[in-house]
Amino acid sequence: MVARVKPVALTHSLDEVLESIKGPPLLVILDGVTDPHNLGAIMRSADAFGVHAVIAPKDNAVGINATVEKVASGAAETVPYIMVTNLARTIEDLKEHNIWVIAADMDGDQPLSGIDAKTGIAWVLGAEARASAAWSSKAAIRCAHPHRRHGGKPHVSVSAALCLYETVRQRM
Repeated sequence: MVARVKPVALTHSLDEVLESIKGPPLLVILDGVTDPHNLGAIMRSADAFGVHAVIAPKDNAVGINATVEKVASGAAETVPYIMVTNLARTIEDLKEHNIWVIAADMDGDQPLSGIDAKTGIAWVLGAEARASAAWSSKAAIRCAHPHRRHGGKPHVSVSAALCLYETVRQRM
């Protein structure tokens, strides 16, 4: 007989996470990500690249569910997923902690390779590879990353992986 144990998702407050970080913070803020497959893939990348927490709004977000857990392949149990009531206020709080808020936007004015990733960073990533105008305007930088898909947009999970890879590459 085999017992199936349901993993418990990590629940933390943003303050708890920020207090526990040694070195420059690396956070992901999700905007409008409602597909559990995308969130699961983002959680896998977040785990692989050492993200301290993934932050999403309580509304218009998928949250951790069975599909996310399956796609995340264990990362949903290792990376804190913080759901916040007010994303704008959270972004302002991060800025007060000297964390650069960078919006990944295909139409961004700075290339991904042009950022200074050695400081604390919170990547704002949205559905269809762009953060909403509201969050982009609050970001310190709007950063574009390379993509080759003609007439289409990369999935948010691909954007997350690209941004996180460049951050970790620069920090090594």
